[in-house]
Amino acid sequence: MAQSGLVIDRDRSAIAGAALAGSSQVRIGERDARSALRKQIGRLERELSAIVADAFPHISPAVIPAVAGEAVGGPCLLTLEELERTRDRLAGRAQDLRGLAAARVEHERRSRELLERIKLEPGRYKFVRLPVRDLGQGGCGVWEVRPRLGLIGMLAGWWHVKLSSGCPLPKGPRTARPRTPQRLSAIARRSCGTWLGGAWYRRGSNSIA
Repeated sequence: MAQSGLVIDRDRSAIAGAALAGSSQVRIGERDARSALRKQIGRLERELSAIVADAFPHISPAVIPAVAGEAVGGPCLLTLEELERTRDRLAGRAQDLRGLAAARVEHERRSRELLERIKLEPGRYKFVRLPVRDLGQGGCGVWEVRPRLGLIGMLAGWWHVKLSSGCPLPKGPRTARPRTPQRLSAIARRSCGTWLGGAWYRRGSNSIA
């Protein structure tokens, strides 16, 4: 009986050791998977930043709405499932931004080709306007085809390409200047009158304004 009990104890010890080894392997595997997911998330975040920085201001992070994550009550360690969802959301945003960046590059290429054709044959592109921002340049200038000498050039077919600033003039509220006696006197003198005693007399007339 003593030998049988010793065998049972050995079996239990072997089972406990195997379970401990299996649990340790699971923890090591989960740690490796978590580390791999964090590396993927970091790589995707750097790629998103690079795309936006290269194409800004034509592409902004606001173009792709951020996906709201799960609400948490405080600092916590994300599970493998949550890390995978974060990785998948970032991968989707990166794919969308890559598509927008490629479309922007193609748009600028077509705009540059159009500008070359306009410069070669401006008469075929009458009154066409091409903003410089469509060429990937900064500022608010506009390439436009205009007739030389106005109506005469339009009738004669004299067309040329001109780069205008295109920037709007600053606008702001105009402050009303107070009508002081000195200012009223200046107005009166310009109107051929004379300021006397709080009123001005128009020259060549006996009337008082």
